[in-house]
Amino acid sequence: MGPLALMAVKAGLEVCGSDLSRGAIYDELVDAGIEVFIGEQDGEFLKSKIAEGVEWFVHTSALPADAPEMLVAREAGIRISKRDNLTEFLVQKLGLKMVAVAGTHGKTTTTSMIVWACVKLGLPAAYIVGSTLGFAPSGAYSEADKYFIYEADEYDRNFLKFHPWLSVITSVSYDHPDIYKTPEEYRQAFSQFEEQSEKVILEPKFFDFKLAGEARRYDAGMAFEAVKEITKNEGMEVADEKIVEVLNEFPGVGRRFEKLAEGIYTDYAHHPEEIKATMDVALDQMEIDGLKGVVVVYQPHQNTRQHEVLDLYYDAFIGAEKVFWLSTYLTRENPDLPILQPVDFINQLNNAEVAEAAELNDDLWEQICKYRDDGYLIILMTAGPADSWLREKLA
Repeated sequence: MGPLALMAVKAGLEVCGSDLSRGAIYDELVDAGIEVFIGEQDGEFLKSKIAEGVEWFVHTSALPADAPEMLVAREAGIRISKRDNLTEFLVQKLGLKMVAVAGTHGKTTTTSMIVWACVKLGLPAAYIVGSTLGFAPSGAYSEADKYFIYEADEYDRNFLKFHPWLSVITSVSYDHPDIYKTPEEYRQAFSQFEEQSEKVILEPKFFDFKLAGEARRYDAGMAFEAVKEITKNEGMEVADEKIVEVLNEFPGVGRRFEKLAEGIYTDYAHHPEEIKATMDVALDQMEIDGLKGVVVVYQPHQNTRQHEVLDLYYDAFIGAEKVFWLSTYLTRENPDLPILQPVDFINQLNNAEVAEAAELNDDLWEQICKYRDDGYLIILMTAGPADSWLREKLA
């Protein structure tokens, strides 16, 4: 939502917004002149803005239908939509060719790599990335831009709103059971997305990338193919070796194997396949840095999802010296499902002996510090509040 707000402002729209707490790009929003209200979401802020002339209420998929803001917007009779409608509006309004990156895993990193290459090669591209970037804002647009690089999320079928000029599909493995009731329904959504796209990239041509981890090298390969399509469409002759060189210099992206301190990393992985990819990167980085091993702190996300993927965890943490398993971060839950406990997950592991239940407390922080001081790489994997907890501890 934040990056979309940044792009909307650059495109000439007046934007304001609100949230319960400051998000990762709060400072970017304020620096862009966007008024952001942080606090209770009781609808009063939106009421005041409607009185000032706000015409369109754009909300996340996570906002319930009976949320106070939703009720206020309905009563006022203003336009209401999720973020995909505003995104499509901007693409059409600005006449941009959409380069959409979709997939169960890897889309944030791949999108960020394409953005990085466009910046370094001087390609005229606007973009929105669902994370923080160390080298640029999370969303950008200028009048000279011809392309729009977008991380197209399949949750709530958001990506089916678009008809991209070019689509990059990184991977497809069943996720979001609260939206897609069966794996076939999930795959069918991606098939429809392919049909709606003018061009599609499904596989990379592998090059000798120097990035840590096979997953990152795969993402770089997908980014390479997209950048080649853009340069070709622009009539630019850019050597393959130059694009590879630029991608090898990719500095990373927030919450995707992000280095927080010496030996301590954080990652958004919260699905068994994402975990395997992140473990691959972590084990590679451990070897590069000459460390003893990898210690994981893991917080699952959404109990409804965990019931669907429970049996996929068996080999997710192979290679880990230790795994500290936190309770599941609960969002958008099915109240009829029992809450899975850490022991339920640990019992599924091939290497269950390395895992133990843990809580976000001083005892866990002491364990993290001890392992780091003993020469281990620490990686937190979470889509929940454990990331903020770790950052506060380090601060």
